[in-house]
Amino acid sequence: MSSNDSPPIAQSDETASEKTTVTVFTPPSITAAALGSGASYTFNSALPPVLQTDLAMPCILGVDEAGRGPVLGPMVYAVAFVPADSVDVLEDFDDSKKLSSNTRSSLLRLLCTPGTDLHKNMGWSCTLLSARDISAGMLSGSTGGNLNAQAHEATIELIRSVIDRGVNIVEIFVDTVGPPQTYQAKLAKLFPGAKVTVSKKADSLYPIVSAASVCAKVTRDSAVDVLSGGEVVGSGYPGDEKTKNWLRDAVDPVFGWDPSMTRFSWKTAKDLLEEETSQVEWPDAEADGEQTITSAFAEARETESLGNWFGRPAAEI
Repeated sequence: MSSNDSPPIAQSDETASEKTTVTVFTPPSITAAALGSGASYTFNSALPPVLQTDLAMPCILGVDEAGRGPVLGPMVYAVAFVPADSVDVLEDFDDSKKLSSNTRSSLLRLLCTPGTDLHKNMGWSCTLLSARDISAGMLSGSTGGNLNAQAHEATIELIRSVIDRGVNIVEIFVDTVGPPQTYQAKLAKLFPGAKVTVSKKADSLYPIVSAASVCAKVTRDSAVDVLSGGEVVGSGYPGDEKTKNWLRDAVDPVFGWDPSMTRFSWKTAKDLLEEETSQVEWPDAEADGEQTITSAFAEARETESLGNWFGRPAAEI
């Protein structure tokens, strides 16, 4: 079954005034196998029909993310791009946090439906940075692995991938990560052929960033639903009681959580691991050097502390 044929996912709307369950669109950016493996990956839509006939058309591009703060699920970066003279197709977009789940889902469904104005004029891509890879980068201790560095790299690669496909990007709008002026100078140097605007709250100021915000948010919500198997996990933010309850219930006493779902580098996860999981104590180093696993087993056998659990050497049988 292709992702376009995937059944819709039932998901609770996060708007406080809307308590009903809505059916949301499962976007083609969702690849269940990749999500389950803990891999990060990138989805690219086909070029919109208007650009397939004329790649020279000047286009604007927006960048935004979803899922930077949660302890659960991927962080999703998305770009959206349209011809500069077709910005009227963006009139229904707004900061994804201001739109209901149903509205966000409907907008992305329209974007993915051939024949609609959105599908004819807009292209989009997104990168899903998995919880496993986010944690690995942050726990590595390198400056290139911190969350801002990972976000910058994802943004740069997404913009570059659109330009490499031949799209004539003349203006780029980005919701900032870190100081706007520094980030803007960095992107302007990397993409000299386009005017770059980096701003706080760009998803509320520029409709093309709002469109990217919706693509990122719907993709992330669907990804979390796939990873959780439909279980109630809350918003994924550390302060959410539903999220904290899920973490407590799902933790394995030895291995913690599935790394494709949970960011082990978050303080919430670290604290729960210390409280809820078994602590393994390895033998101390021997006086004349570090103790090996085999010597530890041999020592245990001599003292019969492990009984016959690991058996006897074949030569003794």
